[in-house]
Amino acid sequence: MSKINIIGAGLAGCEAALYLAKKGYTIHLYEMKPKKKSPAHHSDDFAEIVCSNSLKSDDENTASGVFKRELTLLGSSLLEIAYSCRVPAGQALAVDRDEFSKKVTHAIKTNKNIVVHEEEVCQFEPDAYTILATGPLTSPKMCSALKKIIGEDFFYFYDAASPIVLADSIDMDKAFFGARYDKGDPDYINCPMDKDEYLHFYNELIDAESVILHDFEKKNLFESCMPIEIMAKRGVDAIRYGPLKPVGLKNPHKNIKPYAVVQLRKENKCATIYNMVGFQTNLTFPEQKRVLRLIPGLENAEFVRFGVMHANNFVNFPACLDKYSRLKKDDHIFIAGQLSGVEGYVESIASGLYCAINLARMIENKSLISFSADTIIGGLYNYLINADKSYFQPINANFGILNPLNIKDKKARNEQYRMRAINEIENIAKIIKE
Repeated sequence: MSKINIIGAGLAGCEAALYLAKKGYTIHLYEMKPKKKSPAHHSDDFAEIVCSNSLKSDDENTASGVFKRELTLLGSSLLEIAYSCRVPAGQALAVDRDEFSKKVTHAIKTNKNIVVHEEEVCQFEPDAYTILATGPLTSPKMCSALKKIIGEDFFYFYDAASPIVLADSIDMDKAFFGARYDKGDPDYINCPMDKDEYLHFYNELIDAESVILHDFEKKNLFESCMPIEIMAKRGVDAIRYGPLKPVGLKNPHKNIKPYAVVQLRKENKCATIYNMVGFQTNLTFPEQKRVLRLIPGLENAEFVRFGVMHANNFVNFPACLDKYSRLKKDDHIFIAGQLSGVEGYVESIASGLYCAINLARMIENKSLISFSADTIIGGLYNYLINADKSYFQPINANFGILNPLNIKDKKARNEQYRMRAINEIENIAKIIKE
């Protein structure tokens, strides 16, 4: 086995192709554009950015800023191109989208080690190493080929996820731990509301602004779940008898039964991030931040991921992939980008780089590389591999996925997160370059 195929020339696929080409390998990069486009794509260029042009904060003491520093040290080509296309956006790294895609396309097409095939791939080549990076709107034929390997139950058509908040941003003077009827361990954080608080929250929720869906998303939106705001519009008590039902709970701060309760379930083993149960939503991100902070205990909530409901192909990572992002049933196939269950531009770039690093080491018969949860990239993959298979949700990079530090001052804690992460990445970067 010697041929290397990369399927998909989005952010992840292009990052992987450029890394492996630098290593001297011949890469066969398959991209169905311009002959065929997904409903979300318009340009013929590679690495097309279809939504916001922001790659989030570049502040070195934010999770996003640390993440970019990690990838730069590991040799990311796309981040280097992104910085060359930067446009003013305060502390955020924002790019001129057209210039960025054109520069990535030029880097790919002028690289003597990359052979570009403008065609749709409908099956896996049995005797080739493969990185599948076809993105959130993978073609139906490629979806079918993947489902044959992993099984229908572990492949999802759309992303219907609830917001996730940092645990230490929840006000536990108002919220409390407990389970309904005291059944099981008191693992849930409960945010209680009295009637006035509930009615205020309810009215703001049903009047909040929603994201405008693409036509291709509308017909599939409500097949398996319903946005909290749509459920609420069925009647003032609809969600109070649903995800906000207060039965079997008592507010220990006031020794009374709440009128409604919002429950949060821990999202990782170290309980640094919590998922808002039943709060999948199609509200805009600013509206989510405004409305959800009306919930007692969440007034200062820090959201590491907002709720989303949109067309999105992705696999159940902990069920299907190993810690190196290879298929458990076929370890010469790597899955990268949003198809693997990461969310965000930089996260997609990182996943392409991570897969490429380990594919190269696999070919060279070297031990594969993983990162600890002291780093952002390691925390991301630690979350993915250990997530609950029964309700797996994609994730963004954030400090909540790191091994926690017992430092109360947020600024000092984030600085230590950065220093600890960079120290490990610098050491691993030396190993990779050997």
